[in-house]
Amino acid sequence: MPGAKVKLGVETPGEVPDLSADHGNLMPLTEREYCLMRDLVYHRFGIHLGEHKRALIAGRLQKVVREQGFDNFSEYHDYLNRDATGEALTTLIDRISTNHTYFYREKDHFEFFFRTVLPELAARERQSGRRTLHLWCPGCSSGEEPYTLAMLILEHFRREMTGWDLGLLATDISSRVLRKAQAGIYPAESVARLPRELARAYFDRAPDGRGRVQDRVRQLVLFRRLNLMRPDYPFRGKFSVIFCRNVMIYFDPPTRQALTDRFHRVLEPEGYLFIGHSETLGRNDSRFRYVRPAVYQRVGS
Repeated sequence: MPGAKVKLGVETPGEVPDLSADHGNLMPLTEREYCLMRDLVYHRFGIHLGEHKRALIAGRLQKVVREQGFDNFSEYHDYLNRDATGEALTTLIDRISTNHTYFYREKDHFEFFFRTVLPELAARERQSGRRTLHLWCPGCSSGEEPYTLAMLILEHFRREMTGWDLGLLATDISSRVLRKAQAGIYPAESVARLPRELARAYFDRAPDGRGRVQDRVRQLVLFRRLNLMRPDYPFRGKFSVIFCRNVMIYFDPPTRQALTDRFHRVLEPEGYLFIGHSETLGRNDSRFRYVRPAVYQRVGS
């Protein structure tokens, strides 16, 4: 998003948690209850919450617990485990996640993608005769990252769109941010972060002054809800590029390892994996070749 950073219950120094309106009458979250909630979040979503997140989690969930008519967090935890529809867990992750992102974040990645990766992949596809280019943005948040990538794809292929199978899958665990992404409407100051030529070419001005992503960009992006912790992914084919930036920093080492294993399985040979600049796969990982900071290429067939 561009550099979609999915912050799940994580606050940077100086940030004030977004508590419910009941600031003066917070329901207590006991140590035992916090451990129950922490373990549930880890097992269902792979997110590791430390002890310092206890007050934040209590504040974020106050309104949900009260609206459901529970007297304490233990009752809410039991309800989460009983609910077979998945709606309760969706509400939980929507409440505790803060999706921080903006257009053209970590711009070096987008410039490398446009100037190096796209021409290389396009040449490879022309030579093979397939002319297929599919990308995936896990943890897409409110859509800034996938829409930017779609704009860059349109820029590259604008003179030869015919005959190409181009598409971008954007997934997130939060239904709330996916609704915002699908709407494709952003404040003018957010659109202004993009290079001027992209903002002018691919946005329309809404009546209220906000920017609306043009239909030709939106048609390239498919938004879907997906929990990255599922053991396998429901994809029919493989991807040429995966942009998963600033997501894995919230997982513990075993979860990150399992996730990169799954990325390796769904990435084409010599396909590219982009991660956040604060993340690393480690240069000893034989499955991926280090290309440049936070950019790797899949090794093997």
